[in-house]
Amino acid sequence: MDELAAPAGRRARDLGLVAGRFPAGPYGAITDVPGVRVGHVTLREPPLLHSGVTAIVPGDVHPAAPLPAGVFTGNGYGKLIGSTQLAELGALETPVLLTSTLSAFRAADALVGWMLERPACADVTSLNPVVGECNDGVLSDIRARPVREEHVRAALDAAAGGPVAEGCTGAGTGVAALGFKAGVGTASRLVEARGHSACVGVLVQANFGGTLRVLGRTVTPADLGVPGPGAAPEAGSCMVVAATDAPLDARQLTRVARRAVFALARTGAAYGHGSGDYAIAFGVRPGGPPPADAALDPLFEAVMDAVEEAVLNSLLAATTTTGPAGRTRYALPAGRLLRLLGPR
Repeated sequence: MDELAAPAGRRARDLGLVAGRFPAGPYGAITDVPGVRVGHVTLREPPLLHSGVTAIVPGDVHPAAPLPAGVFTGNGYGKLIGSTQLAELGALETPVLLTSTLSAFRAADALVGWMLERPACADVTSLNPVVGECNDGVLSDIRARPVREEHVRAALDAAAGGPVAEGCTGAGTGVAALGFKAGVGTASRLVEARGHSACVGVLVQANFGGTLRVLGRTVTPADLGVPGPGAAPEAGSCMVVAATDAPLDARQLTRVARRAVFALARTGAAYGHGSGDYAIAFGVRPGGPPPADAALDPLFEAVMDAVEEAVLNSLLAATTTTGPAGRTRYALPAGRLLRLLGPR
């Protein structure tokens, strides 16, 4: 065993890898935003199956009480169900689900069924489920479409505040990014701007191509003595979900979502032809007067820092995984990484 390798589950902040100047919230997670809960269901039957579903549940959201939201597409090779209505109306009517590409459609149907059973939806005849996805077909039998209604419901029902499981869990079970095994990652920032306090939290499902950069330093698998993925195409995706308690309107949240996608470049994203790079941003304080656009700079900075940290968390928490036909994606060894980076 590599004596320098930190155990899975370490976070970037634990290792002194901190992006930006703003402090994190108590959990360093999207759940630091009031009312936001996260639930995972993980499906694992090695070596054929490594998949799952993750639910981001913002309070008691429903069509009669939507939340302001925005969406941004960096590269649109993906299936973000519900995105057109989200962009058109700037309103989030349901929780956000993340899962495997070919399971996204079953997940959307299950989300509709779960929503229609809510007391607040007793008279609802139309709603817009929002489901994002990444392709976990390298490490899982994606054609099996293993995520079923009971798994979606379990993730929604289990959603809770507090610490959020990261790495190979839920929608992150079978994904890889930047030459390493990746997964789900989350982070948050607390911002003071013009006398007002706000929290920004993000959650990523990281599955994109490129060459890893850690706080500006390029890091390849070879640098760390880790087998790389070979000549894999620049494919995959990254889903970013951002939340804030700043009283932003839908237009301003769309601007936040743009910065969340921009931030992937800090981590080495290639934005290749086959990558679906999306961000959804929603606010949990609807109806208040929005701040002036000139006051948004700290929030823009905070969401970019949080995304950078969340991607690192998704890598550091992941564990080496072998899928069908012996295809393996290796974990990022934290100890070797720290030695390579040197004193900071």
